[in-house]
Amino acid sequence: MTVSDDLYAARLTIDLDTVAANYRLLQGKLDAGGAMAGAAVKGNGYGLGARPVVRALANAGCVDFFVAHPHEGVVVRDELPDVRIHVLNGPLPDAIDDYLHHDLVPVLNSLGDIDLWRNAASERGRALKADVHIDTGMCRLGLDLTETETLLSDAASLLEGIDLGLVMSHLASADVVESDQSARQLPLFKTAFERLGRGAGSLCNSAGIFLGPDYFFSVARPGVALYGGNPTPHLENPMSNPVCLEARVLQVRTVDTPETVGYGATHAVDGKRRVATVPIGYADGFHRLGSSKGFATIDGHEAPIIGRVSMDLITLDVTDVPDHLAQPGAMAEFMGRYRTPDDLARDWQTIPYEVLTGLGQRYARTYKGAGA
Repeated sequence: MTVSDDLYAARLTIDLDTVAANYRLLQGKLDAGGAMAGAAVKGNGYGLGARPVVRALANAGCVDFFVAHPHEGVVVRDELPDVRIHVLNGPLPDAIDDYLHHDLVPVLNSLGDIDLWRNAASERGRALKADVHIDTGMCRLGLDLTETETLLSDAASLLEGIDLGLVMSHLASADVVESDQSARQLPLFKTAFERLGRGAGSLCNSAGIFLGPDYFFSVARPGVALYGGNPTPHLENPMSNPVCLEARVLQVRTVDTPETVGYGATHAVDGKRRVATVPIGYADGFHRLGSSKGFATIDGHEAPIIGRVSMDLITLDVTDVPDHLAQPGAMAEFMGRYRTPDDLARDWQTIPYEVLTGLGQRYARTYKGAGA
């Protein structure tokens, strides 16, 4: 059953042309090193919707897509029959045939993964595609130093029957300007990659692309930058925001006596103010940490958020918004022309990744541009 958009009081508009433009900007930087931009589309395309996002990125020239889980890869494959889909979390022992049926490329993160995939290839009598992840500083997924040395010492045997695509690592602090960790990870990865002598190198995330050509190798894996997040937090954001989040004003009241607003009485009104109530809250991914922080805009006029963010409602001080604009039915914009995912992340003491991937399902979603 399709629910009419008219039944939603809040709406999320995603400009796919902006996503594509962000991809082309990153590819333009990578051109200097002869590398290609892939795209991380895990987490439902970072909350924007995987299906329309991957269509837009494919139209922009992307051929390598990165997901966390195999079921995410199946969604991408359903949209794009001819691209490469890499599953970062690796193979699932009970789902090998599903990986093969949907042509999903697992990232092998341990010697155990390598053994599993080599044996699967032997049992099927053919080479199977896979990537290999070497950990150089995350201490998360990937072959550790001991496993890496084992692989490098006997690669021909251990990788028998494996059609190796990417050899990758992951930068832990590429967006931390005062950190030297990326500079320490680079030679570790480069040495291991050159010793292995096969596959194509992949190291860069969004921020890594801005570290320069030494980090590019063959394929980069940008994520948040595609969706408007700043890959260089110490500098002005070079990316464009494709997301507009709005909600319709339900009620406006004038408060002319001392009164408190919302749960916990955390905001006191002292003097004549106009307060608007808007149907968006933490059930929609608008964090409670945004209570009494930041603002929405109504027709370009700022309306500060006052009181606590509740599950379904937010209150705004619309005193400085012209009366004829701050009326029930008016649209209050929380993210879009005036506020970005990075702005909300600062208010919420988090990162734009969490802002975007936390966007809920209670919005009428509208897509515009190529891929919609």
